[in-house]
Formats: sequence, C-alpha cells, structure tokens
Amino acid sequence: MVVAVDFFFLDLNRTGNTSNPFGSRVTSVNNNQLSGLNTLGISLVHIDYAPYRLNPPHTHPRATEVLVVLEVTLNVGFVTSNPADPNQNNKRFTKYLNPRDIFVFPEGLTHFQFNVGDKNVVTFAGLSIQNPGVLTIDNVVFGSDPSINQAVLTTAFQVEKRVIDYLQAQL
Repeated sequence: MVVAVDFFFLDLNRTGNTSNPFGSRVTSVNNNQLSGLNTLGISLVHIDYAPYRLNPPHTHPRATEVLVVLEVTLNVGFVTSNPADPNQNNKRFTKYLNPRDIFVFPEGLTHFQFNVGDKNVVTFAGLSIQNPGVLTIDNVVFGSDPSINQAVLTTAFQVEKRVIDYLQAQL
C-alpha cells in the first residue's frame, strides 16, 4: 500500500561532500530513492560544486536534463554527436549561467558543468524519466573492469600507450 513517505525525500537539505577529484557531489533522487516517482517519468538531482571544480563530461542515455543554478555562476555546455552531414563537425553549445538561469541538455548528449568562481555553486536539475542513467565519459572509457584493450584505446585516441596507462591509473 502506498503511504505519504513514498512521496517524500529529505536528504537534499545538506551540502554535498565535494572532497573528491572532481570537486562536485551529485545527489540523485530517482525511483530508487523515492518510490513515489515510479511510473511518473521524472527525477531530479542536486549538485554541489567546489570552487573551480566540475561535474565532468557525462551523458544521460534516457533523459533530457533541465538545470537551474541557485547560487553563483556556472559554465555549462553540451556537444552534439555524429551529425548527419559528414562535412559537419560535432558542435559545442556553451553558456555562463547566473542564479535562477536555466539550461537544457538534450537526451543522450555529452554535457558538463564547471564552477568558474571562487565560491561554492548549488544547482538542481530535473530529468525527463524516473531513472535517467548516467555515463561519465572518463570512467566508461578508462575505468572499466576489465579494461578496454590498450590497442583499441591507443588507436581510437591516437596517443601512445603511456598516455592510456596514465589515464587508466587515475581511475
């Protein structure tokens, strides 16, 4: 039976711990944390950013994201992928957001947020499905277990093996 607590989530009233290599903390609220979201087609995240730190390039394979900045200024952007015209390159869209500004990241496109200032930034984002998924690009490519074959990575990125070794060691 459904009760009121199925529609209530309390853990967004705290600042997230940004003591990690990226200096950001994403607190997700999807149907795993809040069962009342199940079948409603929405979820949200609260993101804290330390000064000059970021939410690294990532994608949500099943959702569009709408981000709202609550405090300070944030540089955000996304990159299109695989244009239909082979003569076109992927295009980067970027903007500096101030408090109460909104930016939309289309479903499946790689995007990022970077705190350009010396104060903490707080954002909220709504996502268009109850479980959007997230693929952090560096972790997917360089942090998989077992690792992606070195020959695949050195060929794909056109770098020497030592560069791939260094990047994999970071994760």
